[in-house]
Amino acid sequence: MKLLEKLIEVKRNSKALLAANFYNFETCKGIVKAAANLQQPVILQLTKSSIEYMGLKTAVKIGRSVSDEFNVLSWLHLDHCRDVKLIKLCLDEGFDSVMIDASDKRIEENIIITSTVVDLASKYDVNVEAELGSVPRPDSEIQPDKFTDPSEAERFVKETGVTSLAVAIGTKHGFYKGEPKLDIQKLMEINRITDACLVLHGGSGIPANVLKLAIMNGITKVNIATDTKDLFIKTLKEKMRDSDEIDLRKIFPLAINEIQKLIEQKLKIVSMLN
Repeated sequence: MKLLEKLIEVKRNSKALLAANFYNFETCKGIVKAAANLQQPVILQLTKSSIEYMGLKTAVKIGRSVSDEFNVLSWLHLDHCRDVKLIKLCLDEGFDSVMIDASDKRIEENIIITSTVVDLASKYDVNVEAELGSVPRPDSEIQPDKFTDPSEAERFVKETGVTSLAVAIGTKHGFYKGEPKLDIQKLMEINRITDACLVLHGGSGIPANVLKLAIMNGITKVNIATDTKDLFIKTLKEKMRDSDEIDLRKIFPLAINEIQKLIEQKLKIVSMLN
């Protein structure tokens, strides 16, 4: 099943897909084991830096082979990319979805850049995601005046032809200071006037009830990255603090298991299993 077909399906049923970033074999295995255990599909996300770390072909093979081993329906997505050349390389490697992020540009330039990628990706029949508004980076704060404007979202989707749109409604990348407050009314309006599948970046740290409310009002893809990285490293530090163990084959599985538990919790939320 194509990713876009699945996104439309979950949107129709007021559910969402979980999109989890992986950084190595271990984090990928933890994510996929969670999906297998709950018999749920999952989107495996890669960023430019993760691709540079693992190598494009290696990263793709990890995602595909681990999913095959555990018989999990998954899709590969290129997250937050500003490099059209890399997007083309990922499309050639069989990615199911790509994100062109020109959200730091004025809307006119964002439309031009995004339209170029949509045209490029049309030859591959994949999902294309873009961002409108500003979902802050970890070192920045949430600014309501940079939230996605519904009327601009309607224009943006119509003029670019993107199938998925990341919206700025009160989330951010990285850790939150206090509980985030999402602008659900703005989300509802964007969902009402556009057919694009809406994406929530900054899903780490969002309470379950808030995530469910966002999904019920149009979010069809929830991204998680920070929680995964943080938990993986914290687990390794904790397990190795009082241990002289040097066999990584004994240490790394402990972190994989913790990632699996985390992703299972997130999958239950987006799939409305609890």
